[in-house]
Amino acid sequence: MKIPPRLRRALTRLVRDASFLALGAPLHILMGFLLFIDFGLAWEVVGGADESAPIALGVAVVLTAVCVPALTVAQCWRFRQLLGIDIPRPGWRRPWRQLGYHGLAGTLFGWLEVLVVGLLLVGVVASLAIAWVYALPWEWRTENLGYPTQAAYVSAVGLIALGAVPGLSAALVRLEAQVVPSLLGHSREEDLERRVEDLTESRAGAVDAADAERRRIERDLHDGAQQRLVSLALNLGLAKATLTDLPPEAREVIDTAHREAKEAIEELSSLVRGLHPAVLDELGLDAAMSGLAARAPLPVRLRVEMPRRAAPAVEAVAYFVVSEALTNVAKHAREATRAEVTVTQLGGILRVAIADDGLGGADPGGGSGLTGLAQRVRSVDGTFRMSSPVGGPTMMNVELPCQS
Repeated sequence: MKIPPRLRRALTRLVRDASFLALGAPLHILMGFLLFIDFGLAWEVVGGADESAPIALGVAVVLTAVCVPALTVAQCWRFRQLLGIDIPRPGWRRPWRQLGYHGLAGTLFGWLEVLVVGLLLVGVVASLAIAWVYALPWEWRTENLGYPTQAAYVSAVGLIALGAVPGLSAALVRLEAQVVPSLLGHSREEDLERRVEDLTESRAGAVDAADAERRRIERDLHDGAQQRLVSLALNLGLAKATLTDLPPEAREVIDTAHREAKEAIEELSSLVRGLHPAVLDELGLDAAMSGLAARAPLPVRLRVEMPRRAAPAVEAVAYFVVSEALTNVAKHAREATRAEVTVTQLGGILRVAIADDGLGGADPGGGSGLTGLAQRVRSVDGTFRMSSPVGGPTMMNVELPCQS
């Protein structure tokens, strides 16, 4: 006989809810029983009626303290396995939440679970009373004519009880599913802390992935397109030097191609350095920033004091901050004659300071490249500050966490 789908789902839900309540009842009542013993022993200690009461109270308290986390784990397992609700355990900083749940709300839920499960068992037994009577010998039924009628009444009551069990069990399960996670799980502060940690880890992973991708692109350009352009420029230069008997028009074409190839190499080299300079990986910030200072169109005083290397992503941010800052000084700092870059590592902080003697007036909130710099600094949990009053000087200060 095929069971209709709706009836099958209802039976499955009833079995799940009944199993959930049957497992929860002993767990809840156990803690209530332990707390009842604790309070009874404490009352005896206060009354001084029994000299052994303090020892017994200490043993009971230790037993209760051991049972609280174990019962918490068991309750979390019950919700996860039977209802599919994952309740994160509360931290050890709030053990009173666990004790309060098991001792107060849990005990109340335990007695409600006992009533519902008991009603289910009584309903099953009572509904079968008429069947039990008719299973007895005919002679017994004829001698006790009133028993079949009474059994019919009992079976009717049992069926009524069974009819009430699905609704009661589902209501109690919903109540526990709404109340228990808020009492037994993480508090709002713990959830926010965990969310912040997850976001910090995911952001760090994104920053590392982006840095690794820039390194890959830099290697591909350096080892691929740049080498092909160098080979092309060499061949054009060789043709220019050896093919002296060509017409003037052809020589002019070769000269133009040779010049454009060299310019393309220079532009590609600048692009590669902008993506991720190889010298930064090989020699560190000091050498990489020395190259920036040497290529700057105005005098740059550079001081780098780093007793150890920082994380690659942090070094890359520091490099690009200095590179962009020196580019801005050259392009936008009016009447600037010199710049100063200082990089120091103190404890777990890498400090980068850039200053110029221009007329100032730079606005970091004006949607310029300074906004992108600030965002890049914040991507590694750094801080970005800038001071550029009208008349100068302009000073940029960046602090980066430099755990390697």
